Amino acid sequence: MLAELGAGAVALGIGAAAFVVAAPGQTRLPRNRRRPAAEDGEGALAGAAEAATTLFGRLMQRRSGSVATQLDLAGIQMRPQDFGFLVAVASVVLMALTLVVGGGLLALPVAALPPLCAVVLLNARVKGRRKHFAEQLDGTLQLMSSSLRAGHSMMQALSSVAKESEEPTATELTRVVNETRVGRPVVPALEEAAERMASEDFRWATQAIAINREVGGSLAEVLDGVAGTIRERAQIRRHVAALSAEGRLSAVILILLPFVVGGFLLLTNPGYLAPFVENPLGIVLLVVGVVMLVIGGVWLRKVVEIKF
Repeated sequence: MLAELGAGAVALGIGAAAFVVAAPGQTRLPRNRRRPAAEDGEGALAGAAEAATTLFGRLMQRRSGSVATQLDLAGIQMRPQDFGFLVAVASVVLMALTLVVGGGLLALPVAALPPLCAVVLLNARVKGRRKHFAEQLDGTLQLMSSSLRAGHSMMQALSSVAKESEEPTATELTRVVNETRVGRPVVPALEEAAERMASEDFRWATQAIAINREVGGSLAEVLDGVAGTIRERAQIRRHVAALSAEGRLSAVILILLPFVVGGFLLLTNPGYLAPFVENPLGIVLLVVGVVMLVIGGVWLRKVVEIKF
């Protein structure tokens, strides 16, 4: 009896194994074909990063609009929450490193460096893009005038100039063309571009275009006249910059001199500067020195800044 049961169990096992081997299973697509560029752990890491940036975006919701505007003006293609999250991570890392090396009192000032550097970077990028836009404006108006003389309409001339110009003029004029295609009047779109680029010369050109659209006449000649005026103003601006170069260089040297001397002493004789970080009075003196340095830098900048 036991022999018969054992033989039956063996036969049943062999049959089940044969069925599993022979039966067609569910066809599965290999992982490398489903996600060719994916690697192990990449999905989890990307999900964690997205969750962290989303949470940070909720925390900076009130400031996200202004940060997005600054990033757009600076030409940085990044979401506000991503940019803010990177700055926050940099602050935490620097503060942790400062605490590790024993500079507990300097942890908070060091943690404030990444946000300060981010603001300076954004302002510098915005200023640089606006400067390049102003330098390209003369050629932009000449290209537009040539397109109008060739028989193109106002919008065709703008589209042609947007394709042929360099950055940032190409991006700003492309924005204007796209806004007009969805129904916005061209003059308000140009005025907004002038406001974004803080360009008084382009604002004059926009006013000339608006007046010409109301009273008629040759827009090409009007743009040639505006381009000539802008060219003369640019020559005067460069002449003023050359005359004030010595004062601006002196301001830069005076601002950088304390940092250079402090860095040299820190490398050659660190103990000489130790009281400034070990004594509360030294920290107060450092803060007062930084405040006075900022005031002096603003003062020197206003001295060499000439408006006309």
